[in-house]
Amino acid sequence: MNQVDRNQFILHKYIPEKAVPVISEWIFQFDFKLRIKKSRSTKYGDYRPPVNGENHLITINYDMNKYAFLITLVHEIAHLSNYNKNKDRVKPHGDEWKLHYKLLMQRFLIPDIFPVDIITALRKYMNNPAASSCSDHNLLRVLKKYDIRQDTVLLEELSIGTIFRYNKSRDFIKGEQIRKRFKCKELVTNRVYLFNPLVEVLVVNNP
Repeated sequence: MNQVDRNQFILHKYIPEKAVPVISEWIFQFDFKLRIKKSRSTKYGDYRPPVNGENHLITINYDMNKYAFLITLVHEIAHLSNYNKNKDRVKPHGDEWKLHYKLLMQRFLIPDIFPVDIITALRKYMNNPAASSCSDHNLLRVLKKYDIRQDTVLLEELSIGTIFRYNKSRDFIKGEQIRKRFKCKELVTNRVYLFNPLVEVLVVNNP
């Protein structure tokens, strides 16, 4: 199996089938290494420019659904493309990066790759893309519809007063919503934390 076939074989596991040829072509064209990483709570993906003669490096969390994975991957390829043109002379998520991201994403905004509801949310997001797609609650909410969730639910789906487990070990009680986040009290420490309504949690006890 040559490198192109190997890339396509791996990509089929993580992104929509119709997107595989384009991404495979870009891996060759932009000459970058793609590494699939374990889940990181602080980021979905990462781009690092070449150092000491090495390739560009893009890392993506393995546990996203194929649509979120593709959006994140294109986000990071836009960083690479922007770096090739502007190096470190511009802001990482400035107007130059946004332009690269929009141009690259245009290749994928078709029903053969994304469901219609994701295309609608993605087009709106791409009017002014942010540093992370998770900052756009509408897009994130639509993407999470396609997650394969077993025992977890979204925090916004729970009633006030529900006890839930976060990060497999910490129990909280859901409180009122303050602007875009929910006040939740940790049962062990009685400390109050603000939670994104779209975080996935495990229900411990309903009120």
